[in-house]
Amino acid sequence: MKRKDFLSSVIPLGATLGAVARGNMPLDDPDTPTTIPPYLKKGDTIGITSPAGFIKTEEIQSAVNKITEWGFTVRIGSTIGKQNFTFGGTDAERRDDLQQLIDDQNVKAILCARGGYGLVRIIDELDFKKLDKHPKWIIGFSDITVLHSHLNRNTRIASIHSKMCNSFPDDWSKAEQVQIDSIESIRQCLAGEKMRYLMTPHPRNRTGMVDGELVGGNLKTIESLAGSKSDIHTRDKILFVEDTGEYLYSIDRMFWNLKRSGKLSKLKGLIIGGFKPKKDDPGEEFGLTLEDIVLEKVAEYKYPVCFDFPVGHQKNNLALKCGVLHRLAVHENECRLSEV
Repeated sequence: MKRKDFLSSVIPLGATLGAVARGNMPLDDPDTPTTIPPYLKKGDTIGITSPAGFIKTEEIQSAVNKITEWGFTVRIGSTIGKQNFTFGGTDAERRDDLQQLIDDQNVKAILCARGGYGLVRIIDELDFKKLDKHPKWIIGFSDITVLHSHLNRNTRIASIHSKMCNSFPDDWSKAEQVQIDSIESIRQCLAGEKMRYLMTPHPRNRTGMVDGELVGGNLKTIESLAGSKSDIHTRDKILFVEDTGEYLYSIDRMFWNLKRSGKLSKLKGLIIGGFKPKKDDPGEEFGLTLEDIVLEKVAEYKYPVCFDFPVGHQKNNLALKCGVLHRLAVHENECRLSEV
């Protein structure tokens, strides 16, 4: 993969983009424009919370140090260091911590400390009224896909799909460049830079150029939200998906779910991130590759498909602004995703 190149273009107007035309349109209408939260400036506060799995206080220190180095202030939520079995505190504790950070107008962005599992247990108890009045960036991936999807469907507020605290290296001098670049892309998103990512094309990409709102996240989580209040609309959007540790037959089943639920039929474009499938059990080989699985499901559609995009459970996990208009340009000699 080629190093990405960024075009720095700070947009200070923040929430004014997209908000003007919202009017009285229902928030779960896919045609309702997205609200872009205000971008951050030096001195702004970023809250850290653990709404899913537990994390030790010392495990977020590298992230705290880096965020402070960026010029931001850090507020550590009450769930950091808490543990209730696999969770970062009880359901009530995780809900209340996230709610406090959502409601606090002094907190300009919320970084989830890690994924795991747990957001679906509290999502229906969260109140987003104050977030709608005072939008802020919510950041994370994996299980945090629940939040990205719910926000996109119910509040139409943009969010950032990216690495979390548990992915910040303890020793930056030993970190790979793709890991450093991925974490730096979080700062660039928060600062309002228009993000542009350039990739070496995959041989099985399907070419084309389209503009559309970017949505997506962890495929298993998206599948689990189908039919719920957090289910995302994909019509006229660019969908990105990633996953890890799943057998190929399970990935096939998840893509059938996307197809049969209509999520693939009216896309503008499809981005396939990292997957890392489990090795088939001897004698139980599935017989199709990841690329086979995807291209089979989208054969009747004409939009571009980009494989091996640097997003997912891996070191090169670039920050993506969910709900924001992007251009996907898939050519024979290069593949580019650019914020419009």
